[in-house]
Amino acid sequence: MSAVDRPAGIALFRPLIPASARLRELSLVPLIVGVLLGVIFGASSLYLVLKVGLTVSASIPVAVISLTLFRILGRVGLRSATILEHNIVQTAGSAGESIAFGVGVTMPAIMILGFDLEVGRVMLVAILGGLLGILMMIPLRRALIVQEHGVLKYPEGTACAEVLKAGATAEERSLGRLEGDATGVLEDARSGAAAIFTGFGVGIVYKLGMEAFRLWKDIPEKVFGAPLAVGSLSAEISPELLGVGYIIGPKISATMAAGGVLAYLVLIPAIHFFGSAAALPIPPGTTPISQMGPDDIRGAYVLYIGAGAVATGGIISLVRSLPMIWRGLAGGLAAWRGRRAEATPAEIPRTDQDLPPRFVALGLVGLVAAILFFHSLHMNIVGALLIVVFGFLFVTVSSRLTGQIGSSSNPISGMTVATLLLTCLIFLALGWTGPTYYVTALSVGGIVCIAAANGGTTSQDLKTGFLIGSTPRAQQIAILCGALASALALGPILLALNDASTVYVPVVSAAAPLPAGGKDSVLVAPTWRVPANALAALPSEKIKGPQAPSDTQAYRVWQKTDTAGGPPGRYLVDASGAPRYLVDPGVNGTHRVRPDGTTVSKFAAPKATLMSYIIKGILSQQLPWALVLMGTMIAVVLEMCGIQSLAFAVGVYLPLSSSTPILIGGLVRLFVDRHLKSRLAHRKLSEAELIAETDKSPGVLVASGYIAGGAIAGIGIAFMAGALTGFNQAVGDFMTAHNPFYNGPWADALALIPFAGLVAGLYLTGRMARTSPG
Repeated sequence: MSAVDRPAGIALFRPLIPASARLRELSLVPLIVGVLLGVIFGASSLYLVLKVGLTVSASIPVAVISLTLFRILGRVGLRSATILEHNIVQTAGSAGESIAFGVGVTMPAIMILGFDLEVGRVMLVAILGGLLGILMMIPLRRALIVQEHGVLKYPEGTACAEVLKAGATAEERSLGRLEGDATGVLEDARSGAAAIFTGFGVGIVYKLGMEAFRLWKDIPEKVFGAPLAVGSLSAEISPELLGVGYIIGPKISATMAAGGVLAYLVLIPAIHFFGSAAALPIPPGTTPISQMGPDDIRGAYVLYIGAGAVATGGIISLVRSLPMIWRGLAGGLAAWRGRRAEATPAEIPRTDQDLPPRFVALGLVGLVAAILFFHSLHMNIVGALLIVVFGFLFVTVSSRLTGQIGSSSNPISGMTVATLLLTCLIFLALGWTGPTYYVTALSVGGIVCIAAANGGTTSQDLKTGFLIGSTPRAQQIAILCGALASALALGPILLALNDASTVYVPVVSAAAPLPAGGKDSVLVAPTWRVPANALAALPSEKIKGPQAPSDTQAYRVWQKTDTAGGPPGRYLVDASGAPRYLVDPGVNGTHRVRPDGTTVSKFAAPKATLMSYIIKGILSQQLPWALVLMGTMIAVVLEMCGIQSLAFAVGVYLPLSSSTPILIGGLVRLFVDRHLKSRLAHRKLSEAELIAETDKSPGVLVASGYIAGGAIAGIGIAFMAGALTGFNQAVGDFMTAHNPFYNGPWADALALIPFAGLVAGLYLTGRMARTSPG
């Protein structure tokens, strides 16, 4: 590697594989494996961000899978892989997680705002944002990764490089003159692979047993009577949420759960206590509070309080991050100017070769042209300019902040909130407040969010490559391929998840008999009709998903935006203009029971709701502001007490059933870390070194396997819901009649037994971390 100008005090770095070495790198098989793993982990991340608004890094699990997979292939005489090829696998595989975050945070807001979630629109935003973030990061690589080595740590990228070094062959270690016996680190790699595959398998089997075969109840619940009437405790005892809690740790998980406790054991009982005497509905609710259960009160009132808290917490988080963002922007621009001023060497070493500047420039021009060309984005020249300006700003900031504080702490949500706030304020000043501008603003926010997230991920990958001696150009091609594949796959997955949990709520007369699903599965006939002169222009649609066999007729689609004569939403209307079904979406929907009595799990999508409220609140100002401002004051009170409000606010918005298993996972991590800390006391590690050790423990890898296995099984179950309606009904009827773990007076308690086994397995595995002598 050639000498490169560096800040004073930073020694010339030598990677594991020197620039003069020639190993296989950008090969077809590792690239395909990485792309496929990226789609799998991207799908699981999308499932998580729709559930609880969180994702976890995929780089280390993908690297461990690659090391194991190609070692097995090599032993059976098929194909092994070099360390550089393993890095290509993890580079391509990591793209899906960042794109999933951006898609899950922004795109469901289209439905919440009252528009159709078109697959083409979702795929377009994902592709444009993913590629934009990578292309904008490429010119910054040498400035941020090389010249600031030792200053910007890129913790996840550095940890992934250590995993890859652990799996290096003896020949590769000799190239880098890496001292020491490889036996121990190779054993670590093998045990790590066993941990993640075990967690993956357990997660799939557990989730299938619980949700597909109904072997035990999936959400044990206790609803209290007086004096804490309609207060409740519940837990969605799933492997993916337990794994999330373990990875994010006890502090954040406890803060989220505290928000859920406030919602379900304070706000909901308080609303019932004060409102149950009212004979009429209290807006924005449509049913008297005395007739509401915990979920009804949450849907009518607490969701707005939680959304106000989330919005305020996001804005406060952004304001708190502004000094860091400004320093990141200033440092990134200064390094970029320095990069442009350098003379181009005649012979660029392999480890310093990027994609050509002409390719990057043409790619950026092509992406901007595509943004303007595709009409589904409702984009204009102002929106395109905002994407370029905010995209460059936040990709630069994200890349630098990722190096300082890591991907997990990178405030991508805050950057998206800032983008939407500024975009909506500009639109408001220009008088662009019509519904089509909602989509324009959201498209700007979605593309910038995905670009910023992918810029940070690209930085981590390039840091890993810098440490082991990869070719940057090869990595950049790999992550472009991974991002493109994930962007194409995640759009259809998002729509399929939404369709599988969508409930078509029949509109019935007040005198009609109730179906098996009871009063919660129908809508008493509203008093409005679509004008006859508007019917012909409406698109037609049939019922999709599990309810499709019950009604094959085609209807017209009407988006109702006001509350006159009935609740707003998306309706299917007949030839006379009368509403026949309210289409309650799977993402952010409120109806959880179908007419046949089957229950449906909805996706809360807390951050997408936040984005929709920002757009609607500024451009249309149609929100129940009293409830929203109550949430705002909850966030302000927490900040006054020195507590960061965003995690707490997300807990207020989410169902308590989602926060409870996350809290349990965090508590398991607390006890495991205490045990490991005592075992590592002889090494006298600093706090940062201790965190790095616990982050590489088998417990983290098993938790990652729980997440991937549970989420993939959940996606598979959702995909098959329509095709297996008869099977699901038969299994549900049989288990309801014969399985005390699923139905009966003790079902809530008995269902905790298999979950306790899942928790015990995670705890015992976490304690098994190797502790080498200091």
